[in-house]
Amino acid sequence: MVTQINLGEIAVDVVKKDIKNIHLSVYPPAGRVRISAPLRMDIDTIRVFAITKLGWIKSQQQKLRAQERETPREYLERESHYVWGKRYLLKIEERDATPSVELRHNKMILRMRPVSGQDRKQEILEIWYREQLKAALPPLISKWEPLMGVKVGRCFVQKMKTKWGSCSHDTGNIRLNTDLAKKPLECLEYIVVHELAHLIEPTHNARFIALMDQFIPKWKFYKDQLNRLPVRHEDWGY
Repeated sequence: MVTQINLGEIAVDVVKKDIKNIHLSVYPPAGRVRISAPLRMDIDTIRVFAITKLGWIKSQQQKLRAQERETPREYLERESHYVWGKRYLLKIEERDATPSVELRHNKMILRMRPVSGQDRKQEILEIWYREQLKAALPPLISKWEPLMGVKVGRCFVQKMKTKWGSCSHDTGNIRLNTDLAKKPLECLEYIVVHELAHLIEPTHNARFIALMDQFIPKWKFYKDQLNRLPVRHEDWGY
């Protein structure tokens, strides 16, 4: 059940769950605010918590509303697509063979059967992006596990509307947004370190920030870089 509290002009959705800690999230595109709180926590305590975070909430909302978004992809010739932060122009080659994607110079060559429509083009490219990300992750995880003294359970790659990544402190599993394959590699590494740091400290408290400062001192630069880049057009349904 969702309860709503109002902080002036800002509406906050409150959901009580069987969890230990309170969590605050601000979601794109317009900055919807949601708090997940332990079942035992009363609404007045939750309201006080939200008030203490009001400055951060407004800052996040401003960033989200200002962030550039891609126009909807139509998968047409010479349309721009990004791989590891580099821009490529789509070239479609029709042939009766297994679909494939190749990067050559500044072109992304999509080979597919002539009868394929836009949905099929999108599906082929999304599968390809997922494979690029899955291939890039093992070396990064192998690099950072011993440095941070953690062990990843399983690593999942999937489309995510509201986050670049997530982590389960209990299982050690991490999940990463497929769209990270479109961003510079250093942004992917920052997100990997971010999620591994959550295996040590599940919240974004001072200890977590100290861990990020220790392991990847330029993390705030990478975070800003990632947040400045255009994000995928979505039909956000809430």
